[in-house]
Amino acid sequence: MKRTATGLAAALLAMWAAGATAQMAAPPGIDRNGVSTGSEKPRIPGQNLAGMHVYIRAGLKTHLPGQHDYPQFLADWSKLLTRHGAVVDGSLHAPSAEELKGVDVVVMYKGDVGFMTPAEHAALFDYVKRGGGIVILHDALCGPDPAEMAMLVGGGKKHGEVNYTLDAKVPYTIVDPASPIMKGMTNLTLEPEESFYRMTWAKNPAMHVLATTVIDDTEAARKGGGVGQVVPQIWTYEHSLPGGQPARAFVWMQGHTYANMKNPQIQAMLLRGISWAAKHPVDELVDYKPTIPDNG
Repeated sequence: MKRTATGLAAALLAMWAAGATAQMAAPPGIDRNGVSTGSEKPRIPGQNLAGMHVYIRAGLKTHLPGQHDYPQFLADWSKLLTRHGAVVDGSLHAPSAEELKGVDVVVMYKGDVGFMTPAEHAALFDYVKRGGGIVILHDALCGPDPAEMAMLVGGGKKHGEVNYTLDAKVPYTIVDPASPIMKGMTNLTLEPEESFYRMTWAKNPAMHVLATTVIDDTEAARKGGGVGQVVPQIWTYEHSLPGGQPARAFVWMQGHTYANMKNPQIQAMLLRGISWAAKHPVDELVDYKPTIPDNG
């Protein structure tokens, strides 16, 4: 029996729809026969796609050789954090609102982070308001408004004041050895290093001090009146911006001498502090074991 024109058109339409449905059901980059089209995004070898999302906010190199090496930190720690199971992005500029989407914690190692454009300020505050974590290293604490920095991370350093030691001994006294972040940390002394004093501290809520130091007798410390003061150097801070979600910050005041970041105790402490600020299990990065060999 011959098909009518109408019946033939209906049959062809049904065949096309079935093929289109099969094509639509295939994964991205895979055709309906299960063959790669070559358009799928390649997997990054060795990357844990389910890891916490870390954004490294670095800056251009400042100070003498071996000091304040922000670009080297971006290079080294993007690899280190990836090796420890994180999904890492970063730059030498302040992250935009778009770049902060999906980020769990921003690690800042760049001088004078407190100086922000209105757009940078809005992006950072929106990020913290939705509960995003911050890790501050060394003079990222510095800016024009230490009270605002204290509101974000528990403490702030005023730009333009003599409130630093320059090259000094920084002996730690661990005041909360029970903190999981401080696991394995001892009362070691870092040198040459730098510590700050004449800080502005958050009060309601206050930060939680993990370690302090006695300000060393250096020319800058004598000039600023800081010699002998006991000042927090490592702390955590939990807070909520008005109308926002609970957020966390972790601060390590050192990092003047870049090589000190390779100290095994310091490196493990920073990995735990990053995890804690991201609201992930505190040992997640330290204990991470790759599920596939990293041949890259």
